[in-house]
Amino acid sequence: MKPVGDPSNSRIDKNSDPNDQGQGHGFLSVVLPVFNEEGSLALLLSRVLAQAFVVEVVVVDDGSTDGTWGVMQEWAGRDARVRLARHERNRGKGAALRTGFALATAPVVVVQDGDMEYDPSDLGPMLELILTGKADVVYGSRYADGRRDVGPFWHTLSNKLLTLFSNLCTNLWLTDEATCYKMFRRELLGRLELREEGFGFCPEFTAKVSRLGVRVMEVPISYHGRGRSEGKKIRLRHGLEAIWCLLKYSRWQEGTKWGDGQGRTDGTDKQK
Repeated sequence: MKPVGDPSNSRIDKNSDPNDQGQGHGFLSVVLPVFNEEGSLALLLSRVLAQAFVVEVVVVDDGSTDGTWGVMQEWAGRDARVRLARHERNRGKGAALRTGFALATAPVVVVQDGDMEYDPSDLGPMLELILTGKADVVYGSRYADGRRDVGPFWHTLSNKLLTLFSNLCTNLWLTDEATCYKMFRRELLGRLELREEGFGFCPEFTAKVSRLGVRVMEVPISYHGRGRSEGKKIRLRHGLEAIWCLLKYSRWQEGTKWGDGQGRTDGTDKQK
């Protein structure tokens, strides 16, 4: 997979209405990586496409072995907003997202997981913050405003500990670093230089965003967690991977390779 290049610049009208369905008013690209989600994908797509501000859903099949690809093809034939990509083998969430990001065309991009844990109706308030110029990146938080219906105790505790560690590394004050719902201006992709193949995408994204000095906000969202028996893919090793990635990228600088020990070759510092 080639790294995501600099996307074309796109301007956003600060007076834009996220629900405006007028001609040319497509604001949001939803990038949806899936792996063996045959059972939930159709319902999820119907809910995502029901949001008036969605201009396209880029679905990336990351080497599924069930009927996921067939469901994707059916929906692409039904709705022109559904765009497809496919990995011949399972390469990981980060790799699937990079494939999807390279295909996204709208000025704002959001990550949507392939299960039914996150509700697409929560995307509107997130998008509004970007369209009105209040934020460049918006996290949908499962824990904001003291919400507690977020799943098993140990899963919740591990998420909060990871978020605390993330805040220490990045100096951001997030309540939910590991949330799927990360929305951002597409023009940031060329600056982030995303590299992680697996679940390390989330901490890499957060660490690098913190180094860019852009405006980050959170919005409370609903959450309907599922367990391992229902297909939950997060394991202990993914938490350890996240910690390593936070340490790895917390000193990253835009325009440099992490670990090369060098600053920018032109003698300037683009960090804000």
